[in-house]
Amino acid sequence: MITSLVPASPEAIDDGALHGIYAYPVTDRPFVRFNFVAAADGAATSGGFSAELGNDGDKRIFAVLRRLADVVLVGAGTVRAEGYAGALVDDDDRSWRAAHGLAPHPAIAVISGSLNLDPSGGFFRSAPVRPLVLTSAAAPADRRTELAEVADVVECGRDTVEVSAVLGELEGRGLLKVLCEGGPAVLGDFIRSDAVDELCLSISPLLAGGDGPRIAVGDSPTGPRALTLASLLTEDSALYTRYRRAS
Repeated sequence: MITSLVPASPEAIDDGALHGIYAYPVTDRPFVRFNFVAAADGAATSGGFSAELGNDGDKRIFAVLRRLADVVLVGAGTVRAEGYAGALVDDDDRSWRAAHGLAPHPAIAVISGSLNLDPSGGFFRSAPVRPLVLTSAAAPADRRTELAEVADVVECGRDTVEVSAVLGELEGRGLLKVLCEGGPAVLGDFIRSDAVDELCLSISPLLAGGDGPRIAVGDSPTGPRALTLASLLTEDSALYTRYRRAS
């Protein structure tokens, strides 16, 4: 069972309590939450996949985070590695979302500067909602034309995909509760743009080894960003941290 260490409580945390813990704040701009899992030795993948690191508690929290979001934002590399084909929420989630004034399925947005995505692949073919692909003006025109058949393709920058333009596009669509599920390059870009409001990091009680990536890559020219521990949950020696931007 999941219990809370911060704030301390011996009571089991049910899904209703998880909804309260992970509720988005009321805001008139996009609130950007990142969700990652890492092994105790810092590895962000095991066998090439992040899912190999999660336990049952992590999966419960993962589902609740998707249930609460307006949009699931992900990098193209994560789509290629993890698949992302089909629905991201189940029927119970859809019912809960509809009862709480949300669209039955969250929007799906993909950041891709190169548009190296297969328009005939399972991600697009079985998408529960029409995907949004966020790219730059420098992206290949032929790829843009192909993907426009299966997704809304939007320029968010001239030479590269700019975080401020991505958030402006999401805000214009009324997608303020943003859940970003990777990958490391996307988190690195958002760190550099000082656009991370919250980091939910599950720490798995594993020594994964290997030469896999960290959860973020790339330099941050303005130095580290301070965070505050907002909550800390645990189950079976795993830790589920939630950090918010320090005021």
